[in-house]
Amino acid sequence: MANPVRTRIKICGITNQQDLRLVVAAGADALGFVFYPPSPRYVRPESASELIASMPPFVTSVGLFVNTSVDELRAIVERAPVQLLQFHGDETPEQCHQLAAAVNRPFVRAFRVKTDTSPQDLLECEAQYRAASPLFQGLLLDTFVDSFGGSGKVFDWSLIPKELAPRVVLSGGLSVQNATDAVVRVRPYAVDISSGVELSKGIKDQLKVQAFIDAVRLADQTP
Repeated sequence: MANPVRTRIKICGITNQQDLRLVVAAGADALGFVFYPPSPRYVRPESASELIASMPPFVTSVGLFVNTSVDELRAIVERAPVQLLQFHGDETPEQCHQLAAAVNRPFVRAFRVKTDTSPQDLLECEAQYRAASPLFQGLLLDTFVDSFGGSGKVFDWSLIPKELAPRVVLSGGLSVQNATDAVVRVRPYAVDISSGVELSKGIKDQLKVQAFIDAVRLADQTP
């Protein structure tokens, strides 16, 4: 029997209207906007505002933030009203709650998986964030690297507890080549990709975007 769940797909690092249109047309469920200036995929709030205004209904806009302040977050969300926050820095559960509550938005928290991360670490982290904030919506699992933002590297998917997998966003090193296998093995709620579907940093590749989404849908049809 085919897997009855439809894996949600987020394409992160949207920087221009052409990419936004092609990603939406390909069937993405969510678009990510990076508000972290050191990132090559950084988008200014003024530009993000125009992009978000052109999005169709029922496609979710997600803002990625790294160690931002409440004032900075307020200013950005006022200008670019993303629907969901994604925290990628050193924020504690309490800080994430304070930030999210300041702009009244739900959030996901990136957990950067290390080689010595245990399944119990992931379960305890989720429990901490859930206890700290009613605005917490789940963990996004990425690979640990020294820099912030996406890693572009795969971690050991077997570390993800079976009971946690249906609630997580799987990220880190996903590609057209490994997307089907990743979804079949992990069965996450959603997947998140950026560099794996690019022509160059911040510019999406239409063929890769469509191939990635097709690969995830193939996994959804795989028993």
